Amino acid sequence: MADRKLFTLVAIMIGFSIVLSYTLSAYTTILFGVGEFHFAIRQIIFGILSILTIWVVAQLDPNKHLTPLGFFLFFGSTILMIAMPFLPESFVSAVGGAKRWIKLFGFSIAPVEFFKIGFIYFLAWSFSRKLGHHDDMGLTNEFKRFAPYAVVFIGAMFIIAFVQNDLGQVVVLGLTLLFMLMFAGSSFRFFLSLLLGALAFFLLFIFTAEHRILRIKSWWASAQDTVLSFLPAALANELRVPTEVVPYQIGHSINAIHNGGFFGVGLANGTFKLGFLSEVHTDFVLAGLAEEFGFVGVALVVFLFMWIIKRIFTIANRSIDSHIYLFSLGIGLMLSFAFLVNAYGISGITPIKGISVPFLSYGGSAILASSIGIGMILMASKKVDLEKKL
Repeated sequence: MADRKLFTLVAIMIGFSIVLSYTLSAYTTILFGVGEFHFAIRQIIFGILSILTIWVVAQLDPNKHLTPLGFFLFFGSTILMIAMPFLPESFVSAVGGAKRWIKLFGFSIAPVEFFKIGFIYFLAWSFSRKLGHHDDMGLTNEFKRFAPYAVVFIGAMFIIAFVQNDLGQVVVLGLTLLFMLMFAGSSFRFFLSLLLGALAFFLLFIFTAEHRILRIKSWWASAQDTVLSFLPAALANELRVPTEVVPYQIGHSINAIHNGGFFGVGLANGTFKLGFLSEVHTDFVLAGLAEEFGFVGVALVVFLFMWIIKRIFTIANRSIDSHIYLFSLGIGLMLSFAFLVNAYGISGITPIKGISVPFLSYGGSAILASSIGIGMILMASKKVDLEKKL
């Protein structure tokens, strides 16, 4: 295995996720009427499976298996996501009318998690062949060159945002696409144009759905006092919303973080997991971590995560193969954006998007898909110049 440290760091994070799945799910097990170790056992199964997956995928020959695996994830998960709305409820799980999970042997698998890995590989493979330097090309020609990718992304965005009602995944994928374009050789003008266009579409999605408008209002209710204090009183009064719409979840999340202090209240001693934060071991795992392990625990997790990203980016930087460089970079960006979107959401900086923390939140699909991505990076890193120390 080319980079044992990356493998070890990811395994440690997965180990933390197992501990948190047990200690933070105390109330949820009672609410759902399942055993005390229900979520911990499931996370152990997926955790061990994920670690084994990284090891097995990393042993494969990148010249023979990297591209087939990447395209299998891309096309296979795309077909599943398209088919899911038409499958009977006995095969899929629905939340809020959106079918996101496929039931398989007592577990639920989310194809969108595997699609993200495949989509990034498809972009890396294609960008390395079609894109390049933008000298004297002009903005119009850059848009023409990008058009086929825009069609693919819009199609994926429609399936994920409208069919599966999961705008958070679109945000993460969109940001990853934008930065991969820049590193693939597009101009800054083109990058900025796409960024502004993406912001306009994002606002359109928000204002065409009542539940998203309410979510934005709820977030603004918690953030408005800080922001409006810098504005004139007349303008601040116009922008202020009633405080009764302060989001229930964000309020308790911030209180949980505050309650943890520097060292935390101790393992299994958290109180906000007891019905105040719904299923805290999933999207609010960082808030639960902050309460029980304090600033020290959060700092340790952030340090480990940044170390993982640093190893990924180092592999990317050392690669002389442009499509391996872009794929490794894309996976690192996707993991980084997912972590930031979740962290900003649970701390009230941005609206909550329902994005899990990579390798830490409870959930088999997310941890397994991310592990496949890490395994593919380790597989590809065999082609990196290993004479230089990673």
